[in-house]
Formats: sequence, C-alpha cells, structure tokens
Amino acid sequence: MIKENINYVEQVIDKACMESGRNRRDVTLIAVSKTKPVEMLQEAYETGCRDFGENKVQELVDKYEVMPKDIRWHMIGHLQRNKVKYIIDKVYLIHSVDSLRLAEEISKEAIKKAVDVNILIEVNVAGEESKFGTNMEEAKKLVRDVAKLPNVYIKGLMTIAPFVEKAEENRQFFQQLKKLSVDIAAENIDNVSMEVLSMGMTGDYSVAVSEGATLVRVGTGIFGERNYSVSI
Repeated sequence: MIKENINYVEQVIDKACMESGRNRRDVTLIAVSKTKPVEMLQEAYETGCRDFGENKVQELVDKYEVMPKDIRWHMIGHLQRNKVKYIIDKVYLIHSVDSLRLAEEISKEAIKKAVDVNILIEVNVAGEESKFGTNMEEAKKLVRDVAKLPNVYIKGLMTIAPFVEKAEENRQFFQQLKKLSVDIAAENIDNVSMEVLSMGMTGDYSVAVSEGATLVRVGTGIFGERNYSVSI
C-alpha cells in the first residue's frame, strides 16, 4: 500500500509541476515518518524514498541507527535547544529554526562536532497561536542575525499552513512565503540562499508545489493516519 501511495503522491506532484510550468526535478518529496515503525520506512525506502522527516529527536536518532545511511533525515518538528547535540551530525536539514537562541545552539554544537549544518527559518505565515515559527515581520531580521553564526547555513524558509478543508485556502500563505523568500534573496546576505521552500503537507501539497515549494512533507498520504501508541 505504501508503494501505491508514494506513486500516487509523485503523480500529483508531476501534474502540479506540469500545470505550473515547473521542472519536476526541483521538487523533493519528504516522507514524514513520525510515529511509524521502521518496517514501514523500509518499504518507503525500497520504493525509492531517500528523504524522511521526523518530529522528535529521539525517534530520529533511533531510526538513524538502523536505517540505511544514504537517507537524508529532515528535522521538521519543534527543536529544543538541549536536544540539538543529539542530531547535529545526523540531519541533512533542520526545517524548524525559529529563534536566534536555537540557531546559536546549533552553531555551538556544529563547531564542537566540526560539521556544517543546513537550516531553514520557520515562519508562522498565518499567525496561528498554536504554531511555532517567527512572524513575517521579524523573519528578515532573524535571517540577518543567524547568517552571522559560524557553521550554520540558511538554505531557505519553511512554514506549516493551517489545517483547512479546502487546500485552496492555503494558497495565500504559500504565496506570502514565496514572496518573502524572494525579498530576502534580493538582499544577497552572506551564508544565505533562498533555494529551498519547505511548504505543503498531505492536504495541500499540490497547491504548495504550484506556488513554488521545493520540499513537500507528506505523512498521512504515504503511511496512513498516525499511530501514537506504537513505539519504535
């Protein structure tokens, strides 16, 4: 079933790229595997998935240890500063950097491990109180401040759009994040590129792709509903 789901999602991405005149190679599917057992990840891997997204540090570390080493692990959940040290040399990209203090901790641990860390700045475009992320007004300043830190490289922006019945309702938020990324790119800040836009999930990734997403995070659409009672 996972193979069929991945094939379907890929077809939807193909169609969205074609209809919006985008190159399919510019969009990467992240299989959001939080709460899912390794067996299901293995099935996705065998189908061709190499990018997996996790919400919790411990779960990412546990799966990192047992899964193939060519996987690109994405930390997409809220990251506490005291947990940074556990994943700093294991993640391909941290999507959820929303404060200078967190970025400083990432920089500090990256120096200790002698690694360079790629990050995205998380922006709460819709201004939802229940969501993490810097706001639209403060995003540019945060980018400028984080860009000065050693061993940390900003690759773009990320947002989690509201949960809506109709995906079209989130188009405005994807458009706003895209515009913000263009504005930041125009400033030519050292150590900053805006090549990555992480936006769109199971309910709205087609719309996100049509508005410029380069990474879409799909969990339920691949693995089915989350099961929080299952341990790794």
